[in-house]
Order: sequence, then C-alpha cells, then structure tokens
Amino acid sequence: MGVTYVKEVMSPEALIQAYPMPEAHKRLKAARDEEIKQVFTGESDKFLVIIGPCSADNEDSVCDYINRLAAVQEKVKDSILIIPRIYTNKPRTTGEGYKGIVHQPDPEKKPDLLEGLIAMRKMHLRSIAETHLFAADEMLYPENWPYLSDILSYVAVGARSVENQQHRLVVSGLDIPCGMKNPTSGTLSIMLNSCIAAQGSHTFMYRRWEVKTAGNPLAHTILRGAVNKHGQSLPNYHYEDLMRLNEMYHQLELKNPACIVDANHANSNKLYYEQPRIVSEILHSRNVSNDIRQLVKGVMIESYIQPGNQKISEHIYGKSITDPCLGWEESEKLIYDIAEKL
Repeated sequence: MGVTYVKEVMSPEALIQAYPMPEAHKRLKAARDEEIKQVFTGESDKFLVIIGPCSADNEDSVCDYINRLAAVQEKVKDSILIIPRIYTNKPRTTGEGYKGIVHQPDPEKKPDLLEGLIAMRKMHLRSIAETHLFAADEMLYPENWPYLSDILSYVAVGARSVENQQHRLVVSGLDIPCGMKNPTSGTLSIMLNSCIAAQGSHTFMYRRWEVKTAGNPLAHTILRGAVNKHGQSLPNYHYEDLMRLNEMYHQLELKNPACIVDANHANSNKLYYEQPRIVSEILHSRNVSNDIRQLVKGVMIESYIQPGNQKISEHIYGKSITDPCLGWEESEKLIYDIAEKL
C-alpha cells in the first residue's frame, strides 16, 4: 500500500474541547454573523471587505495585522464590515511548496498535522480575543471544516475545488456565507451550478456518517478572473462582466443573488499593486448601476503588513511567503477610499 499512517491527529471534538472559544466570544460571533448575513439577504447595505494575507503563516504577524484592521473597522463601521482573511490551508497547483500552517506550523520544518491543527486554532482564538473580528478561510479540505466550524464567519471555495462534489455538498450544510469562485476556465455556469448545489439539501457520507443537509441560502459567487489556454489572465470584474452575471442570476431560482469580487489572482494578473485600481472600478460600476449595486456585496483583497512577498528563508516580519500582497499603508488607505466611494 502506498500510504503510510504516520500518527493519529486529534478529532475536531477533542481539539475544540482542548481549545474552546469562550461563551462571551460565541455571543459576539452570533451577532457578527447576523450582520454579515443581512448584507447577503439585502437587509443591510453595508459593504464587505474580506482582506488579509494570502496565507496565515505566523501567529504574531497575523494577529498584529488584524489588530490594525480592527482599529480601521471602528472608523468605517457605519458603511463597511471587515472580515479578516486567516487562510490556514494553501492550495498548490503542482502539489509542491508551503501548504499552510495546518501542514507546517513552522514553514521551515517538516509537516506536522497535529501541531498544525493546534497552531491554527490558537491563532484564530487569539485573533478573536484581541480584535473581536471573526475570520474567513478557504475550504480546501472539506473534512477539516469541523475543526473551525464554531470560529469562521465566512468560507470560500477555490477555483480548482468549485466543481468538486464533496465541496458543494459540505457547503450545503454550513450556516454561514460561502463564496464559490469561478473556475480557472472562467465558465460562469459552473460557478452558478455550484451555488445551486450548495443551496440545495443533500444526503451523503461525511466523516464516516450518513448526513443530511438543510441547504445554504447564503452560498454565492466570487469572480476571480480566468486563465485561457495560453496561460494568459482574463479579468472578469468589468461592468459588462458584472451585468452578464446579474442576467444569469436572474435566469435561475437562486436565493439571495450576490457576488464578491476578488481583486487579485487572475483579475489583477497577480499584480498585487493593481488591487486598489480594480476595487475603484468595481465601486464605480456599483454607483452607475443599481443592479450591480444590489449584486456586488463586497471585495476580496490580499494584504499584509509589508508589500510583496519573500522566500521562506528571508524572515521579513509581516511579508507574505506565498503570493504577493498589498502592504499595510496601501491597505489602510484603500479601506478608507472604499468608505468614501460607497
């Protein structure tokens, strides 16, 4: 057999029991979740800014960053809800490279999934305790969801996972908003089909159980750009793209039509410094079209303390070791600019 069983990791129940979220923070999360939900249902006209590092690689710098976000949130709370990105699993196209803190709590050491799960949960709990903000993460591995089910306020399914049956069915059992990204091909119908599946009720096998889900009415779309057969990026955040998505939504019987626009990835051709310009265009489109205003509920931005990225061995505090990100100064200015243009 080609699989070696290295060691047994903690169950979600054991991890949550060992590192519980305090009751006071559970109440804060319930209130925050309701605020975010009302954006997707249209009861609130606040704008979501889902922002943070490409990958959450270091507890100290990630919590430092989110403390800075919390100070800005207080200043823009009348118009913006900030959801920090704490991305603890990093998809790798070739399977090579740093896969996130769950795999490697120390990026320069060998994988240790048990210590990684503990590091992940401790980082989230510290961030919540210090900032009272509740985070977003990518559902890269559906089996890992129960380890964070009591902590996350937003989940995204990536471009390479959105066609996967298990991702779609597990999302149908979540009670928080989940964004389904367009696939790398850019095919909008695939993304919308994933929303149809996620909003429906299903019976399937999950973690050794037969389970039945209620359906997730908060499943929605994320536009992240596409890549053509030549490897060239094709953005899909322009006015015409948003209008096309709006038209496709209205041909379907989906609950709570909504879209988040990812300002990086193929939309920026991975030129991280283009994100403010892209966000500005999205806000302009919302301001000239009421249909787009109702559809586009927020933006997703990759941002950290230092701009750009670095090799793992460089040890520059607050600088991404995966994809390049906006630095803090540009990020803070961008959030204030968004608040002015809403």
